[in-house]
Amino acid sequence: MTTLGLIGAGHIGGTLARLATAAGIEVVVANSRGPDTLQELVAELGEHARAAYAAEAARDADLVVVSIPLRSITNLPKAELAGKTVVDTGNYYPQRDGDIDELDNGSAITSEMLARQLRGAHVVRAFNNIFWGHLGVLARPHGDGERSALPIAGDDATAKQQVTELLDALGYDAVDAGPLGEGWRFERDTPAYTEPYHSGAGLLAAATARAADAETIRARLAEAVPPAQRAAR
Repeated sequence: MTTLGLIGAGHIGGTLARLATAAGIEVVVANSRGPDTLQELVAELGEHARAAYAAEAARDADLVVVSIPLRSITNLPKAELAGKTVVDTGNYYPQRDGDIDELDNGSAITSEMLARQLRGAHVVRAFNNIFWGHLGVLARPHGDGERSALPIAGDDATAKQQVTELLDALGYDAVDAGPLGEGWRFERDTPAYTEPYHSGAGLLAAATARAADAETIRARLAEAVPPAQRAAR
């Protein structure tokens, strides 16, 4: 992989852009307001980054990260994303996205909704279960004893391998949680969601970050209750 596209430049998207450029990865970053609004971020990122419109970021990248509110996925450049590996970082927050019945009753997860929007793309769920402040500070080189792991889920083996290689380059191990439909195991309010990466309940600040290895993440994934059962409680 030589170029990473980022559609969405908020907390997660911006953090991934910083990790990627620090690793020497070329980045094309886009948001909903146009490239002119990204000049400060691009200047911070340096020579490995440029701003573009979303369609350009999708077209020019080898792998694309989508990090936007769920309510905005209908606006993605579908034609340019067809055939691409697309990393979905999204989560469902009713107070932001509005109530969505199939998510409320546990019959679907957010990444499945994105995959339906992007027919022909290979969607992999990743970066959904970690606070952006922790994501930025927990990255470690390959082989480091304090390296953390992040879960991924997807239906295409080649796409998951691409995302595993991206995580490795950014400073993380990957734990394969299975097909995309198993992505519920690291949704919001599951044992694998944020808690493994911080040292105190509710303390979502960079200073509270702690490493969580692959064994820890696998154990948290195994503890997850299926969404339909959670919805019935």
